[in-house]
Amino acid sequence: MQEGVRSTPRWRNVAGARRVGRPVVVPALIAVNVVVFALTVVAAGSLNRNDASALFQYGSLVPGLVTDGEWWRLITSGFLHFGPIHLLFNMFALFVIGREVEGVLGRARLITVYAVSLLGGSAAVMLFSSPASQTAGASGAVFGVMAALAVLALRLRVPARQAFGLIALNIVISIVVPGISLVGHLGGLVAGAATTAALVYTPARNGPGLQIAAVSGVVVVLLALIGVSVV
Repeated sequence: MQEGVRSTPRWRNVAGARRVGRPVVVPALIAVNVVVFALTVVAAGSLNRNDASALFQYGSLVPGLVTDGEWWRLITSGFLHFGPIHLLFNMFALFVIGREVEGVLGRARLITVYAVSLLGGSAAVMLFSSPASQTAGASGAVFGVMAALAVLALRLRVPARQAFGLIALNIVISIVVPGISLVGHLGGLVAGAATTAALVYTPARNGPGLQIAAVSGVVVVLLALIGVSVV
């Protein structure tokens, strides 16, 4: 990945944004997730049963409640976690993978990939999960960042076997380990890949207008799918 980065002009990254130094977005996202987890632990009075807190219950993704108008759950659920192990796995993956992606895509574009991937995971849960199911976690967004790593490797023409192997391993884990929302992970994966492709395969030399339009198209599709699930 670093070899591919060095092959592009020093003043621009592969997506057409200015190069960034030390990662900022990834630590900030981790901090937000940790703070929210701490709040649920304090509210529940339990480290492992933090999902019993009112904050967790108010923000987790329950498709039936979204249909009733509680639309914020599509977003807030991505910052809630079932216990410390769930949080640790997601934040470790984000720390390892996200820093590489932020260094190549840039800060604003990483935020875009993360947000659209989170929405993609929620859209998949709305479409394919039970209306009474309860889903939470940053996994959909993290899977989107994994997909971004694979798309960037292809775009930079560097070996992508490790990136695809990482994705395959996590999909297997999602299938084997009970209680994990496979559809949420796959939704984030697809949304992250589509968003990253829109950013790195759309010409940016004349400004980010085409990139914004392409990413907006992905968001419109996701919102339409959520609308279908509500109907």
